[in-house]
Amino acid sequence: MTAPARVHLIAAARPNFMKVAPLWHALTAAPDFEPVLIHTGQHYDPNMSDAIFADLSLPPPHHHLGVGSGSHAEQTGNVMIAYEQIALAERPDWLIVVGDVNSTLACALVGAKLRIPVVHLEAGLRSGDRAMPEEINRLATDAIADVLWTPSPDGDENLLREGCDPARITNVGNIMLDSFELVRGKIAAAAEPAALGLPERYGVVTLHRPSNVDHPFALGALVAALVVAQARLPLVFPVHPRTAQRLATMGLDKRLAQHGVVLTDPLPYVRFMSLVAGSAAAITDSGGIQEETTYLGIPCLTLRDNTERPITITQGTNRLVTSDTLAAALDQALATPRSAQPRPVHWDGQTAARCVADLRRRNA
Repeated sequence: MTAPARVHLIAAARPNFMKVAPLWHALTAAPDFEPVLIHTGQHYDPNMSDAIFADLSLPPPHHHLGVGSGSHAEQTGNVMIAYEQIALAERPDWLIVVGDVNSTLACALVGAKLRIPVVHLEAGLRSGDRAMPEEINRLATDAIADVLWTPSPDGDENLLREGCDPARITNVGNIMLDSFELVRGKIAAAAEPAALGLPERYGVVTLHRPSNVDHPFALGALVAALVVAQARLPLVFPVHPRTAQRLATMGLDKRLAQHGVVLTDPLPYVRFMSLVAGSAAAITDSGGIQEETTYLGIPCLTLRDNTERPITITQGTNRLVTSDTLAAALDQALATPRSAQPRPVHWDGQTAARCVADLRRRNA
């Protein structure tokens, strides 16, 4: 009997965990694969890591690299050094990296140099903005990966335009939505809005990108815009650790609280998605929330100049806004009836099954 193919699954940051979970469960159920879960430790806050593993019924990682914070170079280099030791000690048949964080590129580089077949889940996304560290990670990872699993047709188009061999590309769909369906019952039962004492109609805020939170002028303008938005729609703001530090340094957390914005610590996946699913609108700079709100038909106002997920605009509920245009965009979103347009292709909760089928085909 042939031994099952060993598959290293890399998880590093909060969005990675949701993308890895459905694939972990699907590979575990497949007798011809042996998944090995590796946590690089890029996100080390318990609410952004350990609790999310529990929410998604993931086991403790087989390996925890414990990399933690640092500059982009430090994180990337430290992950490469730590993961190379594991890859050499127990060489996998496949290495699957997800998303666009530093650990994604670091482990892909290790795999490529050791001639381990690398699969990039969520390949082909492009913002066109090389000032974003994530864009560099996406470009470099796609260039060296052997297999490119795209979440939407625009991902295929980007890769083909860049000269990728079509044989490397498979449109598997959006695995974030598999995670939502995996725990939909738990999300409905969590009742997080009621637990926080929120009114029936409220909005959710998340901010973490350096371009928004690391510069005092930009962060001050966004806080002023949120104060105006709060007067239109009560807001709840689960605050990313780095954002919390920046707000506190400038005293802006007190200003938000004084105007009624509900500030919370980062929330585990189920509790956070309970907030999103019950909201009237989301105000964010996150990539994943653009997708989840499109899936749920909830207006999303993205505080960025661009998005690597344009399908959430052309076929979804997402709109790009600035601190100056946020209030008007929120008014328009709240006044517009919810769209009933069909979801993008393969955004159906079945992406993990397509991933396993494609891996099995390529493994034959």
